[in-house]
Amino acid sequence: MVAKELVRKNFDLLSLGELLLRLSPNSNERLVRGDVFQKSAGGAELNVVSGASLLGLHTGIISKIPANDIGTYIKNRIRFCGVSDDYLIYDSSPDARLGIYYYENGAHPRKPNVVYDRKHTSIGSISIDEFPESMFSATRCFHTSGITLALGEQVRETAIEMMKRFKEHGALISFDVNFRANLWTGDEARECIEKILPYVDVFFCSEDTARLTFLKKGNVHEIMKSFTEEYPITIVASTQRTVHSPKIHSFGSVIFDKITDQFYEEPPYENIEVVDRIGSGDAYISGALYGLLNYNMDCQKAMEFGNATSSVKNTIPGDLPSSDLREIEHIMESHKQTGPQSEMNR
Repeated sequence: MVAKELVRKNFDLLSLGELLLRLSPNSNERLVRGDVFQKSAGGAELNVVSGASLLGLHTGIISKIPANDIGTYIKNRIRFCGVSDDYLIYDSSPDARLGIYYYENGAHPRKPNVVYDRKHTSIGSISIDEFPESMFSATRCFHTSGITLALGEQVRETAIEMMKRFKEHGALISFDVNFRANLWTGDEARECIEKILPYVDVFFCSEDTARLTFLKKGNVHEIMKSFTEEYPITIVASTQRTVHSPKIHSFGSVIFDKITDQFYEEPPYENIEVVDRIGSGDAYISGALYGLLNYNMDCQKAMEFGNATSSVKNTIPGDLPSSDLREIEHIMESHKQTGPQSEMNR
């Protein structure tokens, strides 16, 4: 028999979620009047595993896409990001389609705008029976989000069953609330998510979401700690974004470790020049999970990598991150410096 500590997993991180086609007007053009759209791939869970892959983890995406040219475009983007498509299911039915969302940049006082076209898509028919049993013992960590749970009853049942099976096979379960008001109500989200929290080890929930969706009271530390008191959650991470304008943000986070009963924080990244904020919350999770999985559940590393990956993602167009480990470590080092710094990397 192989000793438990010697058992190797094929993946560091697998994630279940919908893959989307994003269409955006050029620059600051409006959806209501622009004639040209730029297409790109996206989806919260794909953003997470892509960012973690760039940092050095072996990751894969679990999803279902149409077996047509648009599906091939998405598959190619997944591979380009270094993410495995071993558990990607192809839908050959006549009604197969990929979800679409339209994103319009904002400029103060006009906020960014999102329009979804993601009903009746291929992932809606995803089933646990489409995946081999070996998948559930193939990874160290499984991640999904509230967005996935909000996509319909079939997807929700599949996601919850996957969480249970991955948990049974010893995987760390990571969950991001990622509440979207145009997918479900706060009451619906709370009722559903409270049922799955007993399976969650690492929980991502912003302070605002905790207050509005879970009706939590008190300061951020009290709120975060309460989740670990009510459920067998080990680590809670809460992002803290200050929006000065659509183009200028500050970003930081707090992580609470139940085992050590300790909070981890650092000074926020100030006055980030925002090019595209979409995917920056997912980038935070990719950095945090990298810190946890690569540094033996070190919450200090998770917080530092999460803050850096999220902050730099704000400066990059599109959903998907593009910063490797070398760049992120350089950004982390610069963030800690107090003296004069070089204007340019050269």
